[in-house]
Amino acid sequence: MSKYAPREWAPDERPMMPGSPSTPAHPTPLRFAYLFVGVLITITGGLGNALVTVNLVHLQGVLGAYSTETTWLPAAYVMANASMNLLLVKFRQQFGLRLFTEIFLVLYALVTFAHLFVNDLASAIAVRAAHGMLAAAVSPLGLYYILQGFKKEWRLRGVALAMGAAQLALPLAYIFSNDLLQIAEWRGLYLFELGLALVSLGAVLLLKLPSGDYIKAFRPTDFVTFALFAPGMALLCAAISFGRVEWWFERAWIGMALAGAIVLLAAALCVEHNRANPLLNLRWLASGNIARLALSMLLVRIVLSEQSVGAVGFLRAVGLDNDQLQTLYAIVLAATVAGIVVSALTINVNHLVSPQVIALLCMALGAWIDAHASNQTRPEQMYLSQSLLAFGGTLFLGPLVVSLLGAVIPNPQNLISFSVLFGLTQNLGSLLGSSLVGTFQVIREKYHSSLIVEGLSSLDPLVASRIQSGAAAAGRLLADPAAATRQSLQSLSATATREANILAYNDVFLVLAMLAAGSAAWIFLHAVWLHYFPAVKAVPTPAPKPGTPPPPDPVTD
Repeated sequence: MSKYAPREWAPDERPMMPGSPSTPAHPTPLRFAYLFVGVLITITGGLGNALVTVNLVHLQGVLGAYSTETTWLPAAYVMANASMNLLLVKFRQQFGLRLFTEIFLVLYALVTFAHLFVNDLASAIAVRAAHGMLAAAVSPLGLYYILQGFKKEWRLRGVALAMGAAQLALPLAYIFSNDLLQIAEWRGLYLFELGLALVSLGAVLLLKLPSGDYIKAFRPTDFVTFALFAPGMALLCAAISFGRVEWWFERAWIGMALAGAIVLLAAALCVEHNRANPLLNLRWLASGNIARLALSMLLVRIVLSEQSVGAVGFLRAVGLDNDQLQTLYAIVLAATVAGIVVSALTINVNHLVSPQVIALLCMALGAWIDAHASNQTRPEQMYLSQSLLAFGGTLFLGPLVVSLLGAVIPNPQNLISFSVLFGLTQNLGSLLGSSLVGTFQVIREKYHSSLIVEGLSSLDPLVASRIQSGAAAAGRLLADPAAATRQSLQSLSATATREANILAYNDVFLVLAMLAAGSAAWIFLHAVWLHYFPAVKAVPTPAPKPGTPPPPDPVTD
């Protein structure tokens, strides 16, 4: 019997679409086992990259790299991850997701193991790229394992749980990455990452997913699209990553990378637009409902960059390091888990707008609280605000993904478009959010710094008194009065820079609060409009009468 021949399934076992596993009735212990493996795989997909991202400063010394060079580590992860979904979905439909994941879990483990013996930046970038490819495979794998742990009527809760589990990586990385560094310096991070990969590989081999339906999915033109899309997306990720670091208008290669990305991505879209069986259904992606949902996910990723860039950058500006952030992120982890639980228990396919609006309002309130920070603000003052952001982020994602899945299940051919869309809004959206937030913070810091420095005149009695008191304090260590005065001026300049940074971060938090509140209002008003003016469903085209000549064939592969 052919592998691609249709199979008979019971109604409750039928796979959701080709390439996904069937859903037979499992005994309760086996359901818990699937649930555990699913959460493990989901965390593995994100924790390794999170461990590196939160410790970039510590990795500069051991890799012998400048801060701009270590920016390639998170950039390489997104570069590899953003394009793999194009081929991954079809590979899963033709050969099965498990085979793909096993291949890349083995590859990832081998590359990570080799990096333990090669201490340079190039091998570290290779590990990040391998991890990006792995994450593209394990994200849907973790979802499918988690769904096996739920009965049919509870599977929406499984979707909410899977989406929320992916958000656990960042707070976990802040909580125990310092302990890993103390155990074996930078190798502690990679040893832990290697252990996660091996444990996940063992779990996948020990507890296999049920079989599903397979189809012959690949077409030659698929690889033409991938050959254009992948380098275009890589150039775009590089430009977004380094625009804030090396500044957008200071490096010619950033502009050339953006131009190359536009040309390559436009060429890929042109190829897809003229295919009868495209990888990316551009008409579906450009439809009003899908574009609205994609924009919502992108805006939320930008707002959530307040956690990874805004709050952390602010606390580091006032002199704190990861050691002082462990309690804060332990509370953030608890709020994330609470968001997962609430989302899973309350998700309802008929009421998907309410939790999204509530989540965005929680995030807006959290960012607004942070907008009142000062040089006396410490992690203790951010417990509530960051908890609201974490809770809102996990509460929002589940209902939104269910809305997107509702548009995919009736048209399984749009699965690739959905996977690419979701991956881009999450990973590229996070990269874009970090870049935009960082850029805005730098611009506002320069603005506030100019205002502060403009008011620092030595003719001002308060400024003169501050310089004299600083010079007197420095004079206890420096015998030269001129050197003591210079030291006092440097101290005053550093204080002015710190205050300018604090004001700039307050501006960032306020803008993100307005963005979250505006998104909540937009989603709510759109739902109200649809309630009173429902969209008119398209009338199906009648079948042609016998004898009517068929329409001309579209362009084929």
